Amino acid sequence: MPTPNPLSSIEHPDFDAPEDDLAVEPDFGDPTLEDALFADPGLADLELTDPELDPVATEPIDRPRLTAEDLEPPADLSLNLPDPEDDKISFSDFQIRIETAWQVCDRFDLQTDIWRGRILRIVRDREKRSGDGRGTGFLNWLKDREISKSQAYSLIELADSADRLMDQDALEPETLRHFSKRAFVATAKAPAEVQHMIVTAAHQGDRIASNTVRRLTDEWQAMTSDLLPENVRVKAAEQSLPARYLAPLVRELEKLPEVHQIALRDEVEDMPDKETVKQATAQAKFLARYLEAATRVQALDRPELDLEQALEEALRLGSLNIAADLVNQAAQLEQAIVKTYTSWKRVRDLADRLWVDSGASTPHLRNLISCLGTLSSEQVSVPLSGGGDRVVRLQVLDPTEGDCDMVKGEIRAEGAIDPPF
Repeated sequence: MPTPNPLSSIEHPDFDAPEDDLAVEPDFGDPTLEDALFADPGLADLELTDPELDPVATEPIDRPRLTAEDLEPPADLSLNLPDPEDDKISFSDFQIRIETAWQVCDRFDLQTDIWRGRILRIVRDREKRSGDGRGTGFLNWLKDREISKSQAYSLIELADSADRLMDQDALEPETLRHFSKRAFVATAKAPAEVQHMIVTAAHQGDRIASNTVRRLTDEWQAMTSDLLPENVRVKAAEQSLPARYLAPLVRELEKLPEVHQIALRDEVEDMPDKETVKQATAQAKFLARYLEAATRVQALDRPELDLEQALEEALRLGSLNIAADLVNQAAQLEQAIVKTYTSWKRVRDLADRLWVDSGASTPHLRNLISCLGTLSSEQVSVPLSGGGDRVVRLQVLDPTEGDCDMVKGEIRAEGAIDPPF
């Protein structure tokens, strides 16, 4: 069977649709007004047709192509915004004027953020070269300008993406006017072939929004990924199996070992329909969660335990989701216990130090330390929320006083003692 040409399908119109619950979309940040309210008038020829996506599609607004003058910043930093109380303005004209103003803001948000990212990158690299080696100078520079470290590295990543796109696809600075900020970041993360299609469309003056980048990325994955069987890739190229179902499956399969990939791929190959793909995606998601959490649970690190056999039995019972949640919760519980022990040690040490510093002249401070004795003693007692007599009691054995770490506990509820866990 000949390999489908992934570009052959990018000639048909498409409509937006709600994503399936199982679809795991990449995170591109908070949605903008443009992505929430407006379609992609300039990229209709780059999208695929799927009649199931939007059975009640509305008529698209006929928007004129934006010119360079439309996107120039106003000299007095004001925008020509429509009056929301003017009923003489038609709905389409109102939307066009709002979109034009929004795109002006979007364009300059993107351009200035790229500039800021390049500035931050230079400051960071300079500090690496001549600073103290710990980045203190760079952090102080950020602090003086009220910029968080995460925000700074996000801007640096944006600048790196811009430079990489400009080097690979000869993306001219003026072409940036056609990208929304989220679309530009999504394009930088997309496969090279998708990047080339998007940049070519931007060179032609088409407006680039993030939903188009996401859709094209999904379609490319569905038609080219080796993780999908040949007959499924053919169906994706023929548009008989929507790419929005296949792309999440590819992303989940990438997280699994090959032995599990083969089993799920064979299942989809035997029944290449939408329901099978959705079930395989859910199963791959639970498998990845189970395998990832199992490596973090110390209680499961025992030679007599066969995690793969336990997994097979959970699959046979149809309880994979429960087993995955159990192992995941166990990992969180272990981490919480370790954190609880660390906090308990800190509270105990601080209470001892403060008790030594205080005396008869500080009775209220001594009273505060005494009240916290339920948390700093070897038997920790914490009432459960909701009132009543429900109390959780934990006995902590300090490793310095015994042979090993140990935490014992019991739950006392309304005078009755449950068996210790």
